[in-house]
Amino acid sequence: METNFLENNSLVLMGKVANEKTFSHEIYGEKFYQFSLSVPRLSGNADNIPITISERLFRDEDIAIGKNVKVNGQFRSYNGYENNKNRLVLTVFVKDIEFLPDGEEVLTDKDVVSNEVDLTGFICKPPIYRQTPFGREITDILIAVNRAYNKSDYIPCIAWGRNARFCSKMPVGTEVKVTGRVQSRNYEKKYEDGTVEQRVAYEVSVSNLEVVNGEATEEAPVEETAE
Repeated sequence: METNFLENNSLVLMGKVANEKTFSHEIYGEKFYQFSLSVPRLSGNADNIPITISERLFRDEDIAIGKNVKVNGQFRSYNGYENNKNRLVLTVFVKDIEFLPDGEEVLTDKDVVSNEVDLTGFICKPPIYRQTPFGREITDILIAVNRAYNKSDYIPCIAWGRNARFCSKMPVGTEVKVTGRVQSRNYEKKYEDGTVEQRVAYEVSVSNLEVVNGEATEEAPVEETAE
C-alpha cells in the first residue's frame, strides 16, 4: 500500500520570531538554519518552538526578531548526543513559510488556526497513565510516525481526561491518528551529583485521538488540554 508521508505528519504554526537564526547543518550544498518561534496560547502565555528552515525559503531580512510568520511543515525528531548519552531532539521542519504583517492582532485572531498538528503513527512504548495532585488525568504516549526513505519520527504526545483514559491501555503497535498542538514545557533535570539543569521539553498536547480503523473518541473539551 502506498503511503502519503505528508499526510502522516503535517502542522501549521503562526508566531513571532523569538531569536536570531543560527546555522544548523548543510546537506548536498543546501544550508539549513534554526530559530525559535513564539506561538501564543489562548491563555495569554506562549510556546517557544524550535524551527529548522532551508536557506532557499527566505531572505536574510525575512527572519528577524519580532517578525510574524506562518509556517507549514512537519514535527520531526532526531537523535542528539549530550553528556555521553543519546537524547531525542525535536524540531519543526519547514516546508513552506509565509511572512505576515506586523501586529499582535495578526497572531491572536481566534478565527485563524495558529497551532495545529496532525499525526498518524504507531504507539511504540507502553503508555504511561498518571494523575496530578489536583486529580487531572494524563497519559504520555510516544508515537512513531513513518517518513520517506525508511525513516521515522518519534513524537511525544500528552493526552488529557477521557482521551487519557482511552489510550492508557493501548498496546504497543496500535495505529492512531492524533490532532493537537505543539507545546513547550520547562522542567528540571537532576543529576546524580546533585546538580540541576533547566531544560525545555516539546510535545503534542492532544485534543482528539482515534484508532485507525477503529472507534474514534469525541473531541476533548478545551478544559481537558493544558493551556
